[in-house]
Amino acid sequence: MKLKPTSEQIKQIERTMGVCRYVYNLFIAANRDNYRDGTRSYMSGYDFSKWLNNDYRNANPGKSWIWEVSSKAVKKAVMNEDTAYKSFMKGRAGFPKFKRRNGRPVSMYLPRNNAGDLKIERHRAKLPTLGWVRFKEYGYVPCDGQALSVTVTRRAGRYFASFVFETVKATQAQPAKSEGIGIDLGIKSFAVVSDGRKYPNINHTDRMRRLKKRLKREQRKFSRKLRHRKEVTAARKTRSNLDKQRLKVQRAYMRMSNKRRDYLKKAVHEITSIQPEFITIEDLDVSGMMKNRHLSRAISECELWYFRELLERKCAVYGIQLRIAERFYASSKTCSRCGHVKKDLKLSDREYICPECGLVMDRDMNAAINLRECVKYRTAGQAGRG
Repeated sequence: MKLKPTSEQIKQIERTMGVCRYVYNLFIAANRDNYRDGTRSYMSGYDFSKWLNNDYRNANPGKSWIWEVSSKAVKKAVMNEDTAYKSFMKGRAGFPKFKRRNGRPVSMYLPRNNAGDLKIERHRAKLPTLGWVRFKEYGYVPCDGQALSVTVTRRAGRYFASFVFETVKATQAQPAKSEGIGIDLGIKSFAVVSDGRKYPNINHTDRMRRLKKRLKREQRKFSRKLRHRKEVTAARKTRSNLDKQRLKVQRAYMRMSNKRRDYLKKAVHEITSIQPEFITIEDLDVSGMMKNRHLSRAISECELWYFRELLERKCAVYGIQLRIAERFYASSKTCSRCGHVKKDLKLSDREYICPECGLVMDRDMNAAINLRECVKYRTAGQAGRG
């Protein structure tokens, strides 16, 4: 939900996010120094909080501004870094990175402490430490539900709030209105459904091309301003125009991302609105596909992981079984009529021509039909993401 905070509320949000960023980086630096010195292998989030509120506070009296903001928001930033560090130690992620001032900010977490701390009305919400904040749009947040917490984030100079509600609603499986379908995902055509529907790649439209050209212009302007700032003397250096141009670049990125995600949400809604018995998709190794330097940008722009996430949510709402075919299932190389596997099929071959039965069909449609008939699959809850 997009917010319309006042100038005083913006100052409070920015101050809290700045403190959370500082404490987040301080936690990373403390663990890094302990690891290099060999004194301790790891300092947990709880141990760091005790050290911050006792030893660090007494040794740095000039840093009293750390304790002038919401303590729950600072505690959440510490625990987020603790989770990231544990993922690194288990080998699931890389070493946590420092948060840059001009990069993605640390979110502001505000839990509900008392019954009157967090209230939601049609056009505004009462948030802890911020008070009443107006919504830019209304009608998307339920007013009758009980919110447990809210997370305020900043993106391209705009502020958004994400609410967590406590609801008791059992999802019941509804009777299927149509047969099962298979969906083949790709780059040329984003999604091809076995019932004949095709969803083109939005990144190939004229609208997205114009947005990309606009992004390039803003990036060139930012590059020139940055180069000019490095050339002038230290006495004449200023950041105002550079920050304004950086914000324009961020908003151009956000505009493109919003267009893509809106298109994916509408596509998922159309696919699940017919309420098929099941939906079968491929278990794509997106991280492995991104290693192809010729296709990595096109694959990244498709946001295949986000499409799968939306599909899982919608299938859970309608009670549709989401099947994930095995990763090495040859859906594109297998003939949907006779089952012959064409091992020499190239990526440039857009039509599937079966040498056994003579079937001539679009390769994406052939793959979608094979996915519909696939018998070796896992459900969405059992399959890991690629």
